[in-house]
Amino acid sequence: MRITYIGHATLLLELAGRRILTDPNFDPHLGRFLPRVSAPGIALGALPSLDAILLSHAHADHLSFDSLEALPRTIPLYAPPPIARWLTARGHANAIGVGPGDEVRVGEVSITAAAAKHVGSRYAVDRWRSAANMYLLDAGVETVFFAGDTALTPDTGRLVAERVVGSGRQLDVALLPIGHAPWWKFNFRRGHLTSDDALALFERLDAKILIPYHWGTFRHLTAGAHDAIVRLRARLPQHAHGHKVRIIEPGEAFELETTAGV
Repeated sequence: MRITYIGHATLLLELAGRRILTDPNFDPHLGRFLPRVSAPGIALGALPSLDAILLSHAHADHLSFDSLEALPRTIPLYAPPPIARWLTARGHANAIGVGPGDEVRVGEVSITAAAAKHVGSRYAVDRWRSAANMYLLDAGVETVFFAGDTALTPDTGRLVAERVVGSGRQLDVALLPIGHAPWWKFNFRRGHLTSDDALALFERLDAKILIPYHWGTFRHLTAGAHDAIVRLRARLPQHAHGHKVRIIEPGEAFELETTAGV
């Protein structure tokens, strides 16, 4: 298994001979005022051939129309059903809706969706598009959990508990977003994971490896692009599972030999 961090929530997942891209965003800026602070780890035109694209929700930092327009429309594009219908109406006939509990297969990889705790609508007036997914990728000997954007709730890790732990296995890699907000942004944790929340979810998932994302890519209004990863790094020496966290920079890849374990 090989995982490459391209930036923000865009990761290239290579497992069981398949290549799957998450939340593709190669934009030079987010909106008009939030520039990208690090180049994509892989240029859009340098991507290898893809077998599938996973979209977690409709927020602009996760769903980039410009990036989707540049990708071949022959690639299956899996998204929450309201988002898939929206994309289909915009000409993306390859968009396929997957809701919580739905399962699709990409070669030997089974992909199951679960509901994230996150209001994922694009605009203030489109609450009907607020669905947000997490995804479990299961190739038998290789398993990856991609959380999209989510808050920490009692049900956040239920899919992994049922499908992976329940079958006597251990999750290989947990891909979890990390964020940081000032103390006065009290509602941040209603839909996001802080660095501490990500560590708590990692423990709950009992994964072999945690790879954090959602950092170091775009400038934020209320926090620096690297604030979250700085905070996480500071926590690791004192954390019981800190040695299992792999921080990879944009363009770097992590490889795991699943048959040999960690």
